[in-house]
Amino acid sequence: MPSFLTEEQKSLADEIAEILNSRGETVAVAEATTGGLISAALLRIAGASRFYAGGGVLYNINSRIVMAGVDKSLFDNYQGTTPEIIAAVAEGTRERLGATWAIGESGIAGPTGGRSGAKPGRTVIAVTGPVSRGEVVETGLDEREDNMIEFTTRSLRLLRDVLVEAGK
Repeated sequence: MPSFLTEEQKSLADEIAEILNSRGETVAVAEATTGGLISAALLRIAGASRFYAGGGVLYNINSRIVMAGVDKSLFDNYQGTTPEIIAAVAEGTRERLGATWAIGESGIAGPTGGRSGAKPGRTVIAVTGPVSRGEVVETGLDEREDNMIEFTTRSLRLLRDVLVEAGK
């Protein structure tokens, strides 16, 4: 049967679900350039309602202000996504949905670059919750779909790693 998710993405989502379910924790998702693939990876698991608190594709500034409650001043002189902005989007989503954890992601999938002159293949990922961590990913890829797939994998990997770290 064809799948829109890679085997690695499925495996990471399975690990995330197992960890969250074993602890009675939940996750919220605020994604952008992954286009809903982070949520899709988690929601493909039967019983996802036990650990998936909700989420959305917060693709532009207005959606981040309205849906995640991010302070509008964070976007003064906006030149592209920053770790500070994505951490605020994740945290706002986590708080609004009452989740233990949240993951936020936004970047430049391509094929063109961003407002700040950044090249395609750059995304910012943040996990917030009992342990918070973020990272900037540079794939070196120009193709939009290739970047969406890689951004999804890297986002799921970071979430899994932070969950494992929190359990130690």
